Amino acid sequence: MTLYPKLITDALATVIYPGTKKNLVESEMVVMDDVHISGMEVKVTLIFPRDTDPFLKSTVKAAEAAIHYHVSKDIKVTIETEFKSSPRPEVGKLLPQVKNVIAVSSGKGGVGKSTVSANLAIALARLGYKVGLLDTDIFGPSMPKMFGVEDERPYAIDKDGRQLIAPVERYGVKLLSIGFFVDPDTATLWRGGMATSALKQLIADADWGDLDYFILDTPPGTSDIHLTLLQTLAITGAVIVSTPQKVALADARKGIDMYENDKVNVPILGLVENMAYFTPAELPENKYYIFGKDGASNLAKEKKVPLLAQIPIVQNICEGGDNGEPAATKVDSVMGQAFLSLAQAVVTVVNRRNKELAPTKIVDVNNE
Repeated sequence: MTLYPKLITDALATVIYPGTKKNLVESEMVVMDDVHISGMEVKVTLIFPRDTDPFLKSTVKAAEAAIHYHVSKDIKVTIETEFKSSPRPEVGKLLPQVKNVIAVSSGKGGVGKSTVSANLAIALARLGYKVGLLDTDIFGPSMPKMFGVEDERPYAIDKDGRQLIAPVERYGVKLLSIGFFVDPDTATLWRGGMATSALKQLIADADWGDLDYFILDTPPGTSDIHLTLLQTLAITGAVIVSTPQKVALADARKGIDMYENDKVNVPILGLVENMAYFTPAELPENKYYIFGKDGASNLAKEKKVPLLAQIPIVQNICEGGDNGEPAATKVDSVMGQAFLSLAQAVVTVVNRRNKELAPTKIVDVNNE
């Protein structure tokens, strides 16, 4: 049997590329003048949009199968790949313009960690810093709602030979969340691998640019998402959020232990006691300790870490989050001042940490 290039390209024209819903030839993925034939050996080059293309492996297999089916099963097929977009930087070289990466964590849900993350980011921006905020809670993203940008859709830009996601900007903060890309009324039913892959894209394939502080709003507890963050980014330090309740403090201890683990070794910047007390907006001097008193303060003393802030409960913090206007946007309010003080405390402890400790290394965690 005599082989010639058109036999091969006709076979490849039967393969549909899911990214364009057109065949490989119509999608201009086949390098037409680079079909090399030597006897019963064929070498073809396919061009994909990027090296992280989710359809790459399946498309290469389909192309090889099409040549065997439409031409001859005796052909030895070699398919090489090239990419229109420059490859993603290696781990360790990601986000070179980001000065500090801060993970905001809690041992359990419901303690207001996302509220603290959102308001901390806004308060830091109010202080004049360049701030990015990544909602890493893949299964329960809340940042689009809290920032009032649920209807926004990030778009792609071409930069340095790569297609990057442009973060949404609001209140001086660059923001990304999986919530921008999924139906808010539908549960996200993803296996761990899909979730971690999506998270890596939000980190590595976004145009975060020059940032003084990159805030990571992490999911509650300890999970694959936390391991992915630790293995992808050199985290400057962690801020642990808890309420004064004993049950919340027990879980906060676990969160602290995760970062202080010998394999992880991420410094604890301090604790935030959220819902420390209830105070009526019209009577800010009145304090009602409805969840107990000084629980996180005592834990901070026990762990020998700073207590960064005691955030009260007032009615407008809930209303502000629901309306897309977090409390930190109103600097003259009780809550606005509380989060501004938190931001100043975070700046202080980060500067001290950077002066006294070596930069954090990316964690090598093996699930054995």
